[in-house]
Amino acid sequence: MRIALPVNGEDLDPRWGKAHDVVVTEVDHGEISSWELHEVEWDRLHDEGPHGTHHARIVRFLIANKVDTVVIDHAGQSMLNTMAKMGLRVITGQTGSARQAALRAAASQS
Repeated sequence: MRIALPVNGEDLDPRWGKAHDVVVTEVDHGEISSWELHEVEWDRLHDEGPHGTHHARIVRFLIANKVDTVVIDHAGQSMLNTMAKMGLRVITGQTGSARQAALRAAASQS
């Protein structure tokens, strides 16, 4: 399972579309097997470019990193709809430790 999570240090960042950093982690058999930190700078890029540019940027990131699950606190309905159309599993309402949130997401899948 490849999971994307917005992070601020060790914790989940409550901002998905305006996150500065996103981790893509892989969880296999209940253990984290990889933890890749990406400086996406969506906080800076959010309002740059024409309408739709930012969602396209996020979609490209998710596809390029072969993400199948997104773990977040919240996102706007438009972004949630986009991720649903991509067939992604989206888990909302998550806070606290990013590592623990990734492990909970993986455990809830099995």
